[in-house]
Amino acid sequence: MSISHSQNPMLSPCTGVCTLDIEGYCAGCHRTGEEIARWMSMSDVERERLMNLVLPQRAYNGLGQ
Repeated sequence: MSISHSQNPMLSPCTGVCTLDIEGYCAGCHRTGEEIARWMSMSDVERERLMNLVLPQRAYNGLGQ
């Protein structure tokens, strides 16, 4: 029995600046506390969506700053 692992595991967007603002967004990576807590249990599809769509949009809108 073999266990399949992703060839290119999704890296964390964590920048080491782990401070949640008043709206609940991390100042470093723009994730919510819930997204940070769930990161390791998220599917690759969920993580990819956050990395490529959600987090850049939040950064553009100035959330988590």
